[in-house]
Amino acid sequence: MSTVLAEYERRRDSGAIKPDAAQQPVIAKLDALAEQLKTSAPSGLLAKFKKPPPPPKGLYIHGEVGRGKTMLMDLFHSVVDVTPKRRVHFHAFMQDVHKRLHAARQSHAQDAIAPVAKDIAKEARLLCLDEMQITDIADAMIVGRLFEGLLSHGTTIVTTSNLPPTELYRNGLNRQLFLPFISLIGERLDVVSLDSRTDYRLGRVKAHETFLTPLSPETDARLQDLWVRLTDTGKGLPRDIEVLGRKLHVPQAAGRAARFTFAELCEKPLGPPDYLALAENFRIIFLEHIPALNPDRRNEARRFVLLIDTLYDGKVRLVATSAQAPEHIYPEGDHAFEFGRTVSRLKEMQSASWWGKKIIET
Repeated sequence: MSTVLAEYERRRDSGAIKPDAAQQPVIAKLDALAEQLKTSAPSGLLAKFKKPPPPPKGLYIHGEVGRGKTMLMDLFHSVVDVTPKRRVHFHAFMQDVHKRLHAARQSHAQDAIAPVAKDIAKEARLLCLDEMQITDIADAMIVGRLFEGLLSHGTTIVTTSNLPPTELYRNGLNRQLFLPFISLIGERLDVVSLDSRTDYRLGRVKAHETFLTPLSPETDARLQDLWVRLTDTGKGLPRDIEVLGRKLHVPQAAGRAARFTFAELCEKPLGPPDYLALAENFRIIFLEHIPALNPDRRNEARRFVLLIDTLYDGKVRLVATSAQAPEHIYPEGDHAFEFGRTVSRLKEMQSASWWGKKIIET
């Protein structure tokens, strides 16, 4: 069985991945963990009667989007010699957990979390969770006890996140109840930052591709292609974000990217707090089917102005399909003057400098 380092070097030498000095410390930790997992595995007849050693300390790998966290974790998962093992996106994992908790409560279990953690631990001596991000209070209130249970039953956890542990569930409702989980991460997982300056995902995009006109099956397909290139998934998962004690529904989310239609963001009674929550939780917004707006649609135009202002101020990247080029979306009406600024910002948000100077032709 190849080591993590050897497999990384093989892929680098073949040109499948680009060498990055910032990834080397993470590779070293993953390689060491793979060896620990291999040597600590119970074996032989005595394994049935001998108390297993405590699981190796896991890893919490954080860094900006596109730095290679998922690639490194997936490489580790493919190489590490341990069974059973499981690799899953964090939000899909939590959806599975909630289903299991519901079933446990239906069977009148007094403490639903304990048996669920025990069952998951049986299925995964190594659990690799991609893109940990906690925005839902329901997740926040159970994840600490769930992880405690998994660790106590011998599961080693490796997770990636765009945020350091101290930034998880920031400004969330009743966050003080979540703080013990942050402490648990610091105690039971080795926290390592991937500080690469290169956003590799941005190299998959040409800046002029990010505002697509007119509306057509072709532009829909091009937007879908960009979604796949920037998220590594064909379809995101639904997610809810807490906004002033209520929930803002995100139809599709994948890591720090979210996908909406114009109707979902600008035809509903949303306002600055909602758009600010999007800018705080996501780094790329996909916005589909921006229509041409006549003067009668001043409310939709006003919300669109607010949305673009908020995304612009938050340095959020935008991928959109539109019936018209920016200057022709809302040429006249009550908010036409403010819309002039929106046009300017939409054009700037298509530039290579906005997306990052590392953008290359792909």
